[in-house]
Amino acid sequence: MFSLSVLPPPPRYPSQPGGGYNGISATGGVLPMIETNNILTTPTGPEYQFLVGEGLYVLKEDLHLATPPPHPSEAPIQNPNPLSTAPQPATAGTQLSLINIDVGPLPPSFYRSNSRSDGVSSSIQEHPDERSQSSTEVRESTSDGGRLNSSDGGGGHFASHAPPFGEGNTLLTPTPTKDSNKRRKPKNNMTKSNSSFISRVINHETLSKKLQERARDGMFAFANVNRAFQWLDLSSPTKAEYLTKILFTKAHCLSHDVNRVTKSAAHVDVVMGFSTGEIIWWEPISQRYTRLNKNGIINSTPVSCIAWIPNSENLFLAAHMDGTLIVYDKEKEDAIFSPEDEGTPLSSPSTAVRSSSDAPPLPRPTSSTSSSNNKTTTSSAIHKIHIQKSVHSKNQKVNPVSVWKLSNQRINAFAFSPDNRHLAVVSEDGSLRIIDYLSETLLDLFYSYYGGLTCVTWSPDGRYVLTGGQDDLVSIWSPGVDGTTQGHLVARCQGHHSWVTGVKFDLWRCDLDETTTGAGRNYRFGSVGEDGRVCLWDFSLGMLIRPRVGSTTHGVVGGRPLGEGSSRGRSNSGLSGGETVREGDRGKGGGLRKGEVRPRAVEPRASTAVLPPVLSKIIDDDPLCWLEFTRDAIITSCKSGHIRTWSRPAELTPLGEQENKVE
Repeated sequence: MFSLSVLPPPPRYPSQPGGGYNGISATGGVLPMIETNNILTTPTGPEYQFLVGEGLYVLKEDLHLATPPPHPSEAPIQNPNPLSTAPQPATAGTQLSLINIDVGPLPPSFYRSNSRSDGVSSSIQEHPDERSQSSTEVRESTSDGGRLNSSDGGGGHFASHAPPFGEGNTLLTPTPTKDSNKRRKPKNNMTKSNSSFISRVINHETLSKKLQERARDGMFAFANVNRAFQWLDLSSPTKAEYLTKILFTKAHCLSHDVNRVTKSAAHVDVVMGFSTGEIIWWEPISQRYTRLNKNGIINSTPVSCIAWIPNSENLFLAAHMDGTLIVYDKEKEDAIFSPEDEGTPLSSPSTAVRSSSDAPPLPRPTSSTSSSNNKTTTSSAIHKIHIQKSVHSKNQKVNPVSVWKLSNQRINAFAFSPDNRHLAVVSEDGSLRIIDYLSETLLDLFYSYYGGLTCVTWSPDGRYVLTGGQDDLVSIWSPGVDGTTQGHLVARCQGHHSWVTGVKFDLWRCDLDETTTGAGRNYRFGSVGEDGRVCLWDFSLGMLIRPRVGSTTHGVVGGRPLGEGSSRGRSNSGLSGGETVREGDRGKGGGLRKGEVRPRAVEPRASTAVLPPVLSKIIDDDPLCWLEFTRDAIITSCKSGHIRTWSRPAELTPLGEQENKVE
């Protein structure tokens, strides 16, 4: 008889000379921990370019961020078996937060492509004998600017007069400063910190000079890689040299964001969420920081996603992996949090507020198809937001500002709508929730075809929501927040061969002329996945074809193009057979109150439109985890720290200039 055996996978990190791990030699001596620098290369060849209808995209540069070695206090991982079911520390691939300080971009709808023809120094020592490095003081300069990425212009062009979050609660009004032009800084000096949370802070030796001489229209980037966090100047010819590099002791930064309301040449607010549940508010110009949720005093689970609340100077939203959304104020102190039983307007005696430890699991809807009428039916519980603390609470002296319990499954991502009124949240249980976060109300609930949903984004006009998930699909949803149509699944996009990890609209190639409505609008969006593949998609309602087999509640069957649907009352549930409960009928026939919904049935594949990609190409050997569209390029990143910039085939020019040329 022969015994079967499986070889263990290779170690997570390369072995040190002499066979040691974490700098420990076979004899027990301490080996030097070598930290490499960022590497900038310019690969060439057909594998570093891809052709789309508008032209050829070419890899401009590949910036490989140095992955730091494990901290000496980290326990060695002898056999990191990827098939192990043992709990593992939360980690995330490299993601970027981009910001332009001096020049705000024009609204994306003012750009068109000329060639478009498709119509469409540290005081913390890692070793006892390590010497402290001197820090560099940063001089402040004086100009204002705008954020240069695709999330900026969309909100500007389709801006609405949404009230600020927490309007009417005077306790949330920021404390005015003596100088209205001067922003409040965090409390602690990061370069002189003695916190055990921070291992090392390394500033560039000529940091102040670099900031003074940088291009006025250049772009800053903040990037995480393993337990390191880097501040980069992507407009510098020496962009591989970081401006500041922070090494944390054991925590990994999983998500981060830059406040575009408070940013200026003299001030930048950055928030970082960590695998330990802690949050850091960092101001890189002054090198000062504040720790929030210290030691998990409010919530001890990792922060999977974090973002500043639109148009807010102080408030930001963090998604914790226990299914909770928490609003923090960067300037408030933390306190032990206990859910409030009073002052939660959406709570009822039948749905009492529970803590995350004793809340029952929230069920996923079960769908079945009747052979007699081929109708999909749904049976599931009523869902709502469990408000453990409302933004209108009178207890606003300390953090948290607001706490919403959505489910017991981890929240993977969320995105604010362009009108700054709604929030799309995706979770590990496969749910997509559409929330009116201003009123803390759940509007709609959808589920994926299979598995969890991992990423989400809104179209620049707020008409559609994109999600990517573990079913290898990109799904297009109509959230129905305008009140004219029901929320429904529009199409599924097949092109990836593994989990989808990032989705984003290309605002510079979306044809969103305000005179064009309905099926005439054209959208371009992209996606990346763990298969190392980037996909580009062109979408308009007029080009979608519903499969001929089966039937569905939404749209037209029989191979005819899909329209936007007839005008119907706003539905708050996924009742079978297209049954809706209008706002005026709440609590009558449907038995649903404000903020309560039933999840919509999962649409069968046979009756759902399928959208193929205009491009599907493997561009990286490692799993991709992030992408962004800028005016001149597509930027992607992977889990191993490669940031790749792909130049567009033609320079975009303002629409006004094109019209002058035509005349």
